Amino acid sequence: MATVVSAVEMGARQREISVSEFFTKNRHLLGFDNPRKALLTCVKEAVDNALDAAEEAGILPDVAVTVEVVASNGAPPPASQATRFRVTVIDNGPGIVRQQIPPIFAKLLYGSKFHRLRMSRGQQGIGISAAGMYAQLTTGKPVQIISRTGPRASAHFFEVSIDTKKNEPRIFESKKIDWEHPRGTQVMLEIEGRYQKGRASVDEYLEQVAIANPHVRLVYHTPEGETREYPRTIQELPPQPREIKPHPYGIELGMLLRMLHDTKSHSLAGFLASDFSRVSAVVAQEICKTAKLSPDARPRNIHGDDAEALYKAIQTTKIMAPPSNCLSPIGEKAILHGLFKQIKGDFYTAVTRPPAVYRGNPFVIEAGLAFGKGPDQAASTPDAPAAPLAEGEEHDEDSELARVIRYANRVPLLYQQSACATFKAVLETAWRNYGIAQSRGALPAGPMVVFVHMASVWVPFTSESKEAIADYDEIRKEIKLALQECGRRLGVFLRRRERAKSEFRRRNIFELYIEEVVEACARLKGGKLPKAKLKTQLQKIAAKRTGGAKTDEILGRESGPEGLPHSIIVTPDGTEGEAPTLPVAGQTNGGPPEAPPPEPELPAAPPKAKVRAARGAKTAKRTSVAAKRKAPASKGKTAGRRTARAAKRTKR
Repeated sequence: MATVVSAVEMGARQREISVSEFFTKNRHLLGFDNPRKALLTCVKEAVDNALDAAEEAGILPDVAVTVEVVASNGAPPPASQATRFRVTVIDNGPGIVRQQIPPIFAKLLYGSKFHRLRMSRGQQGIGISAAGMYAQLTTGKPVQIISRTGPRASAHFFEVSIDTKKNEPRIFESKKIDWEHPRGTQVMLEIEGRYQKGRASVDEYLEQVAIANPHVRLVYHTPEGETREYPRTIQELPPQPREIKPHPYGIELGMLLRMLHDTKSHSLAGFLASDFSRVSAVVAQEICKTAKLSPDARPRNIHGDDAEALYKAIQTTKIMAPPSNCLSPIGEKAILHGLFKQIKGDFYTAVTRPPAVYRGNPFVIEAGLAFGKGPDQAASTPDAPAAPLAEGEEHDEDSELARVIRYANRVPLLYQQSACATFKAVLETAWRNYGIAQSRGALPAGPMVVFVHMASVWVPFTSESKEAIADYDEIRKEIKLALQECGRRLGVFLRRRERAKSEFRRRNIFELYIEEVVEACARLKGGKLPKAKLKTQLQKIAAKRTGGAKTDEILGRESGPEGLPHSIIVTPDGTEGEAPTLPVAGQTNGGPPEAPPPEPELPAAPPKAKVRAARGAKTAKRTSVAAKRKAPASKGKTAGRRTARAAKRTKR
C-alpha cells in the first residue's frame, strides 16, 4: 500500500537552490564534461580574462601559460599518462584591487561584462570561477591568486574556494607578498585532467589565439617541458570598443516593462530617448504618437495594454541600426598576419563585412582563407605523371578536407563544430564555383584552412560553455557572403595559376624542339646561319605565344597578386602582397625568437583602378608607336596619288 504524503510534508522539502549547487551537479554545461576538455576550459577561461583586462587597460598583452604535471607518489608520470595538472597563467594587465579578488575567482555569475553592451571575450561572469569550482571538486585544492596594481602597490596573495550552498567565496589565506612582476595577475589551479596533443587540445587553442590576436605575445610551457613562444607581430592594440545602450529592436515585452519600472526619466519620451540607442527626440515623439500615448506620461504608469501598444509601436517605427563603435573587429591586415604566421600556404586572403544587426545587436563577420601547402612542400613533391587508377582507388590528397577555425570575439571555438552556424555556412557555400572539389553536404576538399570570426556585443552561444554560435538567419547570411568573397579571390588565383602552368608547359614543349629546328635550318643554309641568334628569336616567339611576361608574373616570377586586395601569394622566390616580416624566417610553429619584432610597414595591394589605368597607358603607348611607324608610309602614298591626279588634269 502506497504511503500518503501530505502537502505540508512536501512543502517542507522545498528549498532554494544555489547557482553554485546547480552547476556543481551540471558541470558539463560549463565545458567540464571530460578530463581533456576540462584542462582546455581552465586554460581558456584564464587566458580570456587576462587578454580582456590588458586590452581594456590599454596595455599590449604579455601572457605566460604553464601546464605542468603534478606528481601523486614519487616521480611525476609522463604527460600523456598523467591525471593531475597544475595550470598557471600570468599576465601583465592592470591587476585587481584587493577586495574584488575573492568574488571574481570564487563566486559564480559575478563580473563586470554582463550588463555592458560592448564587445568582450567574457560575457556571463561564470568562466574563471567555474574553473576554480572544478578544481575544488576534483582535487580539493583552492585557487591561488597573486595580483598587483602597480610597481608601488603591494602584491596580494589569496587562497579561495566557493561555498557552494551560498555561492560565496571562502577565504583560506590572505597576505601581502613580494612578487617580481611590477603589475598584473597570476592564477594557479590544480585540477584533474588529461593532456593530449592534436585537435581540440590546449596546444591548438593557444595556436588559434595567436592567429586571431597578433598583438599578443604568448609564451606556452607545455607539460612535456617544451617552451613555445608566439611573438607579437602588430605593435598596436585593436580599437577600444565603446559601450552602447540597448537598441529598441532587440528587446522583448518583459524587458521593456522592467526598463519602464527602473528608469530615472520622468516622461515616456525622455525614457525612450535616454535609455535606448538611435532614438532621438523626434523618433520618441513618433513612437508615442503611433502607440497613442502621451509623451509626458510617467513611464512607471505604463503597463498592460498600453505597454503592448508601446512595444508594437517600437517594432513598426523605422529606427536607424545601432552604432558599430561598440565592436572591435580583427581587420584584414591582422587576419593575414595571423594566418601567414601560423599556417603554411600558397595563397592567403581576408574579408571584413560591413556591420549587420540581429535582434537589435550589432555584429561584424570576418573571414579568412589559407590555401596550399607552401612552396617548400610543393618543391619536395614535384608533379609526377598521373598514373591511371584502378576502380575504387583515389589519390591520398583527395581525401584531405578543409579545416575550419571558428572564433567569437577573438576566442577560438574548438567543440560542437557541427552545431555552429559558422560550420553550417561553410558547408552551404558552393566551393565548386571557385575551383575547389566538394561533395554534397561535406567540407571542401584540398589543403585549405577557413577562418571565420564573429564580433558582437552579445554572441548568441548555444550553451553556457560557449562552444557554438546559434543559427540565426542574419548571422549565417553574413558568414556566407564573407566566404563567397574569399572564394571568388581564391578562384581567380587558381584559374590564373592553372592557365599560367598550362602555358608554361606549352613553352617547355616548344623549347624541346627549338634546338632541332635551329640545327635543321643551319644544315639547309650550309652552316652559314647564326644559330645563337635564330635560337634566341625562336625562344622569344615561344614566350610570346605562351603568355609572355604575364605567365611569369602569375607563376610568381615578377610582381604581386594583381587585382586581389588583402591577399598574400607565396612563391619559391618569396611573398607578394601584404605579407608581414616574421621574427624568424620560415617560422610557423611559434618557436622562440630572440626579441619581439617591430611592426612591419606593409605595402598596400594595388587597387583595380590603378591596374586598369596602367594597362590602358601601356595600350595607348603601343598604339601611338604603331601609328608613328605607319604614318610616313601612309603620307607618301597619299601624296603620290594627289600628284598623279594633278598630272592627269594637266594633260586634259
